[in-house]
Amino acid sequence: MQAELSKDGKTIIVSIPMQLRRRGGRTTIIAPEGMEAAPKPPREDGLVKLVVRAHRWLRLLEERKFLSIRELAESEKIDASYVAKILRLTLLAPDIVEAILDNKHPDVLTWRELSRPFPVEWGEQRRLWGIPAPVQPGPH
Repeated sequence: MQAELSKDGKTIIVSIPMQLRRRGGRTTIIAPEGMEAAPKPPREDGLVKLVVRAHRWLRLLEERKFLSIRELAESEKIDASYVAKILRLTLLAPDIVEAILDNKHPDVLTWRELSRPFPVEWGEQRRLWGIPAPVQPGPH
């Protein structure tokens, strides 16, 4: 970071080296090496909405409020294949869901990535997306 005075001496110009990266329809600022990046701001995250929707839909199906994905899709006025893709989010490892809800998930976890087939085994999910396994509490 560097600061300088403008030619007229009335303005301070601050320059911060950074890169902009576009992921999942959002532009994020990448701080240079050695410079601390600001924490991710809280946001209305579409991925959070999708995870919540997936679990709500699963609950409705389990409670037999709807007898099929097609019936659920019709009630929501959306395509059944989209409902099926969203429902797959209920197969995510609990720690991955928690990271999404806390906005601490890796940038690779976008809807575009999660709408593709992914392994149902939690360890394989973590390997695929480079997420460390949660630390298990040791014996007392």
